[in-house]
Amino acid sequence: MIPTARCLAAKPAGFFKRSADEFGRLSRIAWNSEALHTPTRPYVLLDFEDESGVAGCKTMADRAVGGYSTASLDFVPADPSSNGPPHARFHGNISTKLPNNWRVERTGYAAFRNKDRGFWMFGRLHWDIDPYSYLALRIKSDGRRYTVNIQTDSIVETDIHQHRLYTRHHRVQKSSTGDDLSSAGTESPELAEALYPGGIPASLSDVPPESIIMSSSASATTSGSTGWETILLPFNSFVRTNHGLVIEPQTSILRQRVKSVGIGLTDRIEGPFDLRIHRIWATNGMSEGEIEEEKRICGADALPIDEGVISGWTGESTDSSKPKKSHDEGSKAKGLKGLRDEWE
Repeated sequence: MIPTARCLAAKPAGFFKRSADEFGRLSRIAWNSEALHTPTRPYVLLDFEDESGVAGCKTMADRAVGGYSTASLDFVPADPSSNGPPHARFHGNISTKLPNNWRVERTGYAAFRNKDRGFWMFGRLHWDIDPYSYLALRIKSDGRRYTVNIQTDSIVETDIHQHRLYTRHHRVQKSSTGDDLSSAGTESPELAEALYPGGIPASLSDVPPESIIMSSSASATTSGSTGWETILLPFNSFVRTNHGLVIEPQTSILRQRVKSVGIGLTDRIEGPFDLRIHRIWATNGMSEGEIEEEKRICGADALPIDEGVISGWTGESTDSSKPKKSHDEGSKAKGLKGLRDEWE
């Protein structure tokens, strides 16, 4: 079979292309002196504007251990009639049916992430997101409980830092007992206690913590809504896990050496799922250069300029046990412009 030009164009970049791209990126940082102040431009990690972004990712599901869940990641072209951007469609079906294998006790998961980024002139290629505070995702969700996964070049290779992907469409399965442990997407309090021995972390619970930035719209049917929204998750809120278990002691993400970023679905609720992803990037907030695209794609649910970083840069403590000051009580919101003034 002879590959077509379209297939060749969608293949991930080769060694020399990766090296040239990385040299170009580092040169722009040095030329613009971006390393001397807080970056205000986005650092794109996964971009699904064309098929090469999808070709650079891989899917995973419990079929690898004999399960029956399925997962696909397909490229969807832009839709001019609705201003819909080109994007990746992560879809499939979750099944909790156990295979005829006594070693497998639990199934019902699906996920995707980028493939190994390979090597460049100076070794293995990693993302350096150290100057950034948030992971931003522009998505269109079906409301299921997805989890964002970040893997770094850490000592324990199987460690993954996770954060629930909260959206306006986020649905919570009601518990008949009202027990908090059952809200972690598990079928029993005993399993939840095994996964979260110290209690369910705030960033993995069913209630969105105040630290994340998302559209203030409370209704999924708001006039002018396109269904697309941009979510900002603080890097310092991600929880270190290993094979689904929360690991103690907790450690921060090794931001200088990020290997992969992806999204998984482990709610173990049987049925189809469908998540659309336009782009995933590291950021310090919504800048002026991004707002036009943000409004065009997200419509009424677009994040405004600078509002995205107000809650994270007011100097307030993130300790939930301490009362927080409201912005009306003298705390000065800074945003990106305030950050630039501080560093300069």
